[in-house]
Formats: sequence, C-alpha cells, structure tokens
Amino acid sequence: MNKGFLFVMAISLLLVSPVSASEYTLGIFGNANEDDTINAEDLEYTEQIILGFNEQTQLADSEYDGMINILDVTQAELIILGKEKKLTFIDNAERTVTVEKPIERIVMLSTDSAEVVRSLGGKDKIVGVTTHLAKDTIFFPDIALLPTVGSSFNPDWEVLLSLDPDVVFAYTSALAPKYFGDKLETLDITVGGFSNCKLLTRDVQLRKQGYIIEKIDCAEKLITFYHECTDSIEAVVENIPVEEKPRVYIECYSDYKARTSRSGTNSMCEMAGGVNIGANLPGGGTTAIVDPEWIIDQNPDIIVKVVSGSKVSSGYNEDETAEIKVIRDAIMNRPGFDGISAVQNGRVYLICTDICDRSSNSIGVAYMAKWFHPDRFEEMNPQALHQKYIDDFCGIEYNLREHGVFIYPPLE
Repeated sequence: MNKGFLFVMAISLLLVSPVSASEYTLGIFGNANEDDTINAEDLEYTEQIILGFNEQTQLADSEYDGMINILDVTQAELIILGKEKKLTFIDNAERTVTVEKPIERIVMLSTDSAEVVRSLGGKDKIVGVTTHLAKDTIFFPDIALLPTVGSSFNPDWEVLLSLDPDVVFAYTSALAPKYFGDKLETLDITVGGFSNCKLLTRDVQLRKQGYIIEKIDCAEKLITFYHECTDSIEAVVENIPVEEKPRVYIECYSDYKARTSRSGTNSMCEMAGGVNIGANLPGGGTTAIVDPEWIIDQNPDIIVKVVSGSKVSSGYNEDETAEIKVIRDAIMNRPGFDGISAVQNGRVYLICTDICDRSSNSIGVAYMAKWFHPDRFEEMNPQALHQKYIDDFCGIEYNLREHGVFIYPPLE
C-alpha cells in the first residue's frame, strides 16, 4: 500500500467520526465493505479488491461504471470529504439513482422526507412541495409557502419540472407503475424514494439523505436523539417475559383495518414491549381487513388506533380533543367490544400519524411504552422528548403544553 494512500486514510479517519454498527447496509456506492457508513475502511477495502485480496462488492463501484479500479478509491475519498461531483445510491424502492452534486434544489413529494431534510438543516434546499404539505402551516410555516406541485402520488409534472429540481424526494410507494408510471424515464427526472418511518431501517435512510444533501453530521445527531428516546426502552423491554407483554390490536385509519408485521407500527409496538395480534395476518401490504368477531375472539389487552390529521382533528394543527375523543368513544361502543379486556379496562388509545408514520416515531414508541408498561416507565416523559425534538431539530416555536393533539387520552 503506498504512502499517499495511507495518508488519505489517516486524514479521512480524522474527518469522519465513527458510527454505531448496524446490520443494515448503507446503500451508497462507495460503501465498499457494505456496513452502515462510508469511511477510511471502505478505501482500504476497495484497495484490497484491486489487489485481489478482497472479494468484489456491488457498492465498491463508487464510480458506478461496472469496474473496480483506483478511480473508485478516489470517488470514495471525495464522498468522505463531501467533495464528490455525483453520488449513486440505491433508494428504498431498490432503484439505482445517480444525482449530480451539489444538491441545491429539491422538490418534496414526501412530507416525511421534508421533515427529515429540515431536521438535517437542509430547509433552504426545498423549492417545491405537495398541496397536502402546503396546508400544514403550523409545523411547516416556511416550507408550506413554497410553490405547490400537486399530490404525492399524482403530481403536476409540468409545474414540477418548471422548478428545475436537482432531485425529487418521493414516498417509496409512489414509485409504483400505477402512480408514476413511466414518467421518470420519459421526463428524464431524478427521483429518490425514501421511507423513514420503519424503525429497523430508519437510520440508514436518514444517513442516505444526509449524504445526498451533504448533512451527514446532522443526520448522526438526529439518529442519536432518536436512540436516546428508545434505547433505554429496549433495555427494559428485552427483560420482560413474553407472557407479561400486552397483546395489542393496532388499527390503521379505517375501521377494522389492522396493521401487520409489514408495517412500521408493528416495530413500534414490539419495541415498546407489546405483541401485535395482527402481525401474522395474510396480505401483501402493511394492513389487513379483519372481521369484528376476530378482534372480539382475540380479546386484546390494548387497542391502539392510528389517526391521520387530514381526516381526524389531531397533530400540530389541532389544540382541541373533542373530535379525537369521539373516535375513541366509537371504538369502545362497537357492538360486542364491551367484552374485550382493552375496553373493560379503558386501555384504548389513539396516536396521530405525526409521531407514528414519520421518522419521529421514536417519540411514539415512548408513548406506547407508557401505555403498555406504566409501572416500568413511570419516570419517562414522552412529552419532554417530543418538545426536545421540536426545539432542537424543527426550527419552530411550538409549546406542547399549549398546543397539539398527538395522543388520546392525554397522559396523566
């Protein structure tokens, strides 16, 4: 190995702080050893591939040209230093996407990614949003004023293109043929699909977006905060015998639509120390329609219903609990539900998508832990964690003691 290469490695180690190991691969070309970050170890791994000592990996091809050579080492070095002219990554839809750097103009078709990019300090890069996000003037007071491009799943492509984006951030599901079709190819537009709300893969999703917008240090700070919310919960939960964990029915938006193991909410439930009774329901999506009799027969200890602020008055834009209370009362008064343990014991809870179906769902896990194991988490304060998130990452003035409806009933 030459001295120049060793020097670059040493400099790289000084510039890049190590991150915690993960079983999930950071899908950016340059991550030669296919762990959860790009650092000096990847430079050495690529060098060893070239010399014939390491097996070739897909992500070692930093240049994404089908060859592994010294140019890939150089490209990885530039990525580490934040000076690369392009970046190739695998998005959450398993598509290979190359973006030209630096990224200065992003159109957001995903509210979740808009929240992430703002939290990473990239708000000024956003130049267009959906009509849905534009209505969220409390949580996104500045971003909501930007030009609108239609809906997340059916945008006005002409308007979108007029904003001249370097990249478009979209929901993974929107990339399906039934929504975007062949638009991405025919319009020659760069779109990345991201899903930040699944706890098990969230960290690499946040890092990926951090690399794209050159805010990787900020991504690490956000990831650290989320782990501060949940690591202590996991430490307690791992010692709880399964027979002491409550059996939970998780209902999504519509009545009798259960969330399965394929949903992000299932991971939240498990992390908080619950057992999702709908985890193994059949189907290809994240939910499954169930019969009321099935719920009655299952007799869950706890019912958690996820509500959307677009359909039920909740979230950052709502201060009154009247409407969300009506939803809870309706669940408790469903025919036959009076015999369910959850109803009999008043353990029916509602949670808003703002802290459930977004990257900030670590806060939702904290609320669930309080519901599932109140004695074990008596000292934990989910609202304080939520306020810290708002103060440290969101860049808005918002007092949770005065505003917002995120759960119901409120914690005592």
